[in-house]
Amino acid sequence: MFPEHRMRRLRSGKIKDLVRETSLSVNDLIYPVFVNETINEPEEVSSMPGVFNLPVDMVADDAKEAADLGIPAMILFGIPEHKDEKGSSAWGDEDVVQQAIREIKNELGKDMLVITDVCLCEYTSHGHCGMVDFDTEEIMNDPTLPLLGKTAVSHVKAGADMVAPSGMMDGMISAIRSELDNNNFHNTPIMSYAAKYSSAFYGPFRDAAGSGCCFGDRSTHQMDPANSDEALMETALDIEEGADIIMVKPALPYLDIIYRLKTEFQMPTAAYNVSGEYSMLKAAAQNGWLDEKQVMHESLMSIKRAGADMIITYFAKEMAQMLK
Repeated sequence: MFPEHRMRRLRSGKIKDLVRETSLSVNDLIYPVFVNETINEPEEVSSMPGVFNLPVDMVADDAKEAADLGIPAMILFGIPEHKDEKGSSAWGDEDVVQQAIREIKNELGKDMLVITDVCLCEYTSHGHCGMVDFDTEEIMNDPTLPLLGKTAVSHVKAGADMVAPSGMMDGMISAIRSELDNNNFHNTPIMSYAAKYSSAFYGPFRDAAGSGCCFGDRSTHQMDPANSDEALMETALDIEEGADIIMVKPALPYLDIIYRLKTEFQMPTAAYNVSGEYSMLKAAAQNGWLDEKQVMHESLMSIKRAGADMIITYFAKEMAQMLK
C-alpha cells in the first residue's frame, strides 16, 4: 500500500538495469540475406529501405560485416536466374544458395552460423511453395516433400549449418529429417517455421525475392491468422517429426503465439520479425513520425519478452550497432 510501496524507487540509474527482467543481446539476432544470381551489383529493395539483393560474389563481405558486429547467424534466401514449375534451381550443387554458402564458409568458417531457408517459392515460375496441379490450381503437398528433402541435403552438402523449412507442407520436417539422416547429416539441426501464418505482412519480402503468386494465395497451407490453438497442434507435430527449433512468423502481430508456444513446449523458439514489420517502422521513421532506434529496440524487446530465444530481423545490423 502507498506510501510504503513506491514502484518508482526501482526506475532510476543503475537500479533500473539491475532489476530489468528482459535483455536483448546481439547473440539473439539472426540476419536475413537475399542473394541474387541475376545481378552484378547490390540492388536496394524499393519496399525495404536499407535492404539489398546481393550478387553471389559479394555475400561473403556482407557476412563478414555482420560477424564483425557480433551477429552469430544469418539465414539465406536465393533468387535464381532460372525458374521453372518444379523449382529445380533450388537443389543443384552450383545453384545460387549453394554457391553463397561456400563463399561465406570459405571466408568465415565457423565464425558465422549459416542457416538456409528451404522452400520452393523463390525458385518456381508460378511463385507457390510446392508442386502445382494447374488443372485444379492445387498446391500439392506430398509430391513437394521429396523436393524439399533434396534441397535441404544440397544446402548441407554445400556447408550449411542448419536448415529452416518454411513451406508449411504437412510432413515436411519428417521428410527433411529422413533425407538428412540418410545422407549422414544426423547432427544437422532443423529450425521449423512451425507456426507460419498466411499474412499480409510478407509483401515486401515477395518484392525482394520475386516470389509473388501468379494465381491464388497461400491460405491453403499457411495458417489462418484467426487461429491460435492450431499453432499448438502444428508445432507439436513438427516437434514429433524432428524439429530442433520452432519458429513463429510473423512476430509482432503474433506475440501471443510466441508466448503460448514457449510456455507449452519449452523448446528453443525463434520469431521472424518480417519484412512488413520492418518496412512500416522504416516508413514511419522516414516521415519523422517515430524515433527509428527507439521503436526498433522496443519492438525487438517485445518479441524477446514474449518468449523468443532468437529473432530473425532485417534490423539485425542496426540493432547490433546500437547494442555495441
